[in-house]
Amino acid sequence: MKLSDIADNAGSRKKRMRVGRGIGSGKGKTSGRGGKGQTARTGVRIKGFEGGQMPLHRRLPKRGFNNIFRLDFVEVNLDRIQQAIDAKLLDAGAVIDAESLVKSRVLRRAKDGVRLLGRGEIKAKVTIEVHGASKAAVAAVEKAGGSVKILAPAKPEAGEAA
Repeated sequence: MKLSDIADNAGSRKKRMRVGRGIGSGKGKTSGRGGKGQTARTGVRIKGFEGGQMPLHRRLPKRGFNNIFRLDFVEVNLDRIQQAIDAKLLDAGAVIDAESLVKSRVLRRAKDGVRLLGRGEIKAKVTIEVHGASKAAVAAVEKAGGSVKILAPAKPEAGEAA
């Protein structure tokens, strides 16, 4: 085999359609853009235009807002933690926190913190450190002989851009 023999597989690369090259090509004259006017041009596009009438998105009232300071917690249920303990992914003797949950692949990422929810039951005696927990989850963990420590949510420093 020579260097000049090397070629791509047949059909692996498709050539782009050359528009405006005669009616025989199927994309001649208007190049697939239809008739004349605004839609045949580049850049401008009629999206919410209603012939000069006030468009629907401007007729309807504005509502709600997005709180830029809202913390986004990852939720984890008790049955998922018990499942990880049974599979020996989590050590019941050690403190279970956001870092250990990510390391054991119970969670993909911690985001702004972890919130513990009470679905399922937990049999192991565990110490859990999370940023939030439901009353049912705390009661279930304490019933099994463990404890839940609620951490203060990580607030941005005063110097950081908000």
